[in-house]
Amino acid sequence: MLFSLYVKNFALIQELRVEFSPGLTIITGETGAGKSILIGALNLVLGDRASSDLVRSGTSKAVIEAVLKEVICEKIVRLLNDANIEIAPELILRREISSNGQSRCFINDTPCTAALLKKAGEELIDLHGQHEHQLLLHADTHETMLDDYALTAGDVMAYQTYRATLQGLLQQVHALKQEAASLQGKKEILDLQLTELNGVELKSDEAGCIEEEIIILENAETLYTLSSTLNDLLYESEHSLYSGITAALHTLEKLAAIDKRFDIHLQESRTATSIIDELSRFTRSYASGIDFHPQRLDTLRERQLQIQRLCKKYQRTVDGLIELRNELESKSALDEKLDERLDLLEQKVMICKLELSRRAATLSAKRQEAARRLEPAIQEQLAELGIPNATFIVSMTHEAQPEGDISLDGSTFTAYSRGYDKIEFLISTNSGEKPRPLIKVASGGEISRVMLAMKSVLAESTNLPILIFDEIDTGISGRVAEAVGKSLRKLSRLHQIIAITHLPQIAAMADLHLGVKKSLQLDRTVTEVTPLDQESRLQAIASLISGEQISVSSLTLAAELVGTARN
Repeated sequence: MLFSLYVKNFALIQELRVEFSPGLTIITGETGAGKSILIGALNLVLGDRASSDLVRSGTSKAVIEAVLKEVICEKIVRLLNDANIEIAPELILRREISSNGQSRCFINDTPCTAALLKKAGEELIDLHGQHEHQLLLHADTHETMLDDYALTAGDVMAYQTYRATLQGLLQQVHALKQEAASLQGKKEILDLQLTELNGVELKSDEAGCIEEEIIILENAETLYTLSSTLNDLLYESEHSLYSGITAALHTLEKLAAIDKRFDIHLQESRTATSIIDELSRFTRSYASGIDFHPQRLDTLRERQLQIQRLCKKYQRTVDGLIELRNELESKSALDEKLDERLDLLEQKVMICKLELSRRAATLSAKRQEAARRLEPAIQEQLAELGIPNATFIVSMTHEAQPEGDISLDGSTFTAYSRGYDKIEFLISTNSGEKPRPLIKVASGGEISRVMLAMKSVLAESTNLPILIFDEIDTGISGRVAEAVGKSLRKLSRLHQIIAITHLPQIAAMADLHLGVKKSLQLDRTVTEVTPLDQESRLQAIASLISGEQISVSSLTLAAELVGTARN
């Protein structure tokens, strides 16, 4: 239950703490006294969008804190655990709004996001304001209401899982078909390019090797002459370098035998002799191995020109051409496997559609069974709320679609996000009239009662422990108001109910009656909320009957209403 609400520096509220009780809490007060401010504060602490305009002028921030007891359930535990928030017997939701527009949220004194605050609130409190009346007029909310009654959340989730899988598969099929069409249009060019590149048989280092070999072949005569000359200088001539250093070596050996300081130079000279000898052998071998092959040179030049033409044509280096060839080979191989991959995907699509259809049929059957129970239950509630001749129908239709993803009984249908049913509530409020959509039939007062009837019927199936009604009495009065009050009182035996009302018949049903008033304090308007005792409660109900001028008769009638409510 909602145990308390603390509000500070919020709109007309300077500071107040309101404590609630189980059962039915009624809030009354003059128009403009601040009843809706309380609802606004609750909305904010439940994660609604914040605005600095709501901060009381002259203050730095507004603070709203709601304390809830006996509300810890599996979903709340999972929500808090996922956010690393400590779980305690009480759940404390707090919102701080600064005058500069910044907002801070807390759960059990741990900072959190407004989205998390909203998720927690949605699991605990159903705050039904005037805009929810209007939501009932939109058919897209009817499906959710029926599912709440049918307890088909798990079936909806299973259906949505298969639908998401199917959509993913269909996207893959579409992409694969586009790829196949694209490749088909380029296949002739691709094959020509691949044939051309494969025919050249490129190697990554070939261009450099060809360049080096061409340079050598073009300079074969020069290389032969120079290597032969070098060999003569080193070894073959009469005064060759080898002969000179050999003679020097003999002299060094004699010197070293006398003075050891020549030993290091002797070793270096021997090394030099070995180097000259090795170089001489290399130049002799090199000169003898030089080939003069003009045909080989022509072949290399043709190969070089061929490679250069390809590089220029494709605007790539040799390595780039090799990468292109590999890419084309991959595309060619992919093209060969496209049909196989497409067949496999389409088989998966068919299997997924069959399972999706089965899930949709199961979900629809459960909804139909629930609709058969919901229709008389709503009609019974409406009769208690002063619409005795109402006919309430849950319309379920399906859209035939030749390319639909749902296949049942030889026909195909559109797969919507929550099944293949189109659900809409139809109503007739008078005998003999054909049921029509709510938006075309019901008045404001009737819509309020239809919503209350829905809440009453769904009360046993919903897990929300707290229901809050703002202006549930729109468009009603007299005997109907009394019926609405009794319905709220009955509903409060299953849930904690907090309701704002202007009608004495409803106010008389309260287990706890809170009065809202505004006054001037230090030249500023302040909203106050006070729990009413028996006497002040009768005064408040009497003011709802006769206005500011409370008469003896209105007090008597207020006492009768309270007495009747207790029976």
